[in-house]
Amino acid sequence: MTIFSVRHITSYRYVRDVDFGEHRLMFRPRDSFDQRLIEASLTIYPEESHVRWIHDVFGNCVALVDFSRPASELRFETWITLDHTPQVALDLKVDDAALTYPFSYDKDEIADLTPAMQRHYADPNDEVGRWARQFVRQGRPTETGHLLMTLCYAIRESFVYARRHEHGTQSPVQTLQLRSGTCRDFALLMMEAARILGLAARFVTGYVYVPDRDGSTVLGGGSTHAWCQIYLPGAGWTEFDPTNGIVGNRDLIRVAVARDPRQAVPLSGSYDGDGKDFDSMTVQVNVTTR
Repeated sequence: MTIFSVRHITSYRYVRDVDFGEHRLMFRPRDSFDQRLIEASLTIYPEESHVRWIHDVFGNCVALVDFSRPASELRFETWITLDHTPQVALDLKVDDAALTYPFSYDKDEIADLTPAMQRHYADPNDEVGRWARQFVRQGRPTETGHLLMTLCYAIRESFVYARRHEHGTQSPVQTLQLRSGTCRDFALLMMEAARILGLAARFVTGYVYVPDRDGSTVLGGGSTHAWCQIYLPGAGWTEFDPTNGIVGNRDLIRVAVARDPRQAVPLSGSYDGDGKDFDSMTVQVNVTTR
């Protein structure tokens, strides 16, 4: 068991006072058998704000924030502390019927898994499809675990991680053509590849612990991180981080899950003003152990 502490600060600055619309925050981790929330706090400037909590359609904790006065700065600072138990995917017990690909999901689960199995992005020339199917062995059985780990590691080894400040996520075709992207882009590419192969996949947003930021080979630290989960009978939703080649939840702190990345934006909102009123944004994330 490891005790993680996460400090996450997001600050927006404007050239004049502006009015703010409702903002949505996803920062509170999902409690589970492998991670248990110990403490969480949220500090907001301007202080005269109202916060209410909801569970979204995926069961994620979402904070909805309203503001009562204009300001030239908007700042969110969150602290979380949780205990975390690493789960190694190779140790997970997959049902015998699903050890070899292809396999079928149980009829009682298929209705709930279907939205996560359907492709969400156009692939007119079947580029992503051809890329995904190359990992399936021809003429001999394909072990399901080997298939997914190979897919995960192929992205880690063959694509270049590149920070991008623009909002949104590249389409899987774009990521495949560019051979570069962010953690969100890589997670989405693996999700769509898994869906092409008939597997249920979903998007995960959260944080990654980087043991030593200086010279570390772990990517995605210093900001929010993203990866994906694949549903395996007997093992359930299993973590795959193609950015770092992590299989299992080692060093990954799960905050929210969604069918598509746009449903799991860590912070979103609006302000009343012109585009020229916006000055700058800074994000700082520190993940430490006790």
